[in-house]
Amino acid sequence: MITMKDVVREGHPALRERAKDVSLPASEEEKETLEKMLTFLKNSQDEEICAKYNLRPGVGLAAPQLGITKRMIAVHFEDYKGKQYSYGLFNPRIVSHSVELAYLTAGEGCLSVDRDVKGYVPRYARITLKATDLDGNDVKLRLKDFAAIVVQHEIDHLNGIMFYDHINEDNPFQAPPNSKAIG
Repeated sequence: MITMKDVVREGHPALRERAKDVSLPASEEEKETLEKMLTFLKNSQDEEICAKYNLRPGVGLAAPQLGITKRMIAVHFEDYKGKQYSYGLFNPRIVSHSVELAYLTAGEGCLSVDRDVKGYVPRYARITLKATDLDGNDVKLRLKDFAAIVVQHEIDHLNGIMFYDHINEDNPFQAPPNSKAIG
C-alpha cells in the first residue's frame, strides 16, 4: 500500500526529470504500481483510511512522485458537476487542446509540495488525451474544466514541470488572458 512516506517531495531529482515511455504491453510490475497509485487516491479520499494512515487527500498521482521516472498517471475524482473520473494511464499525451485557458480560483496543490503556494495556474480549458489504460486498451478522452486541469497537472509531472512553474511571479493572482475561472 502506498502511503505519504512513499511520495517524494520538492527537491527530489525525479520531479524534474522527463519520464520515459512505458514499453507496451506494460509489465506486471508496472500494472501493479499503477493499480497501487489508483488505490492510494481512493484511500486518500476515504476519511477513515486517510486518518488511520495519515494520508493527504489527492485527486491525481504521477509515477515520478514515487521516484519512478516512467510515464504513468492515476486520477480519481468527481468534477464539479458530479461526474466520476477514475483512470490509471500509461503514456498519456495531449493530442489537441483549446485556445481558451482555465484556472482554479483556489489555486492548485500537490502531494509532493508540503507548502501552500498561492496563485493562479493557467491550463488549457479543454484537452483531448490519448493513452493506454490498465487493461491495455487504447483510450481517447475529451476533458474540460476541472478534469482537464487535473490531468494536465499530472502530465506536467511526467515532463519535470511543477504546477508553480506556471504561476505569474510578478502578479500571482492575475487572471491569464483568454481564460475562465473554475471553482
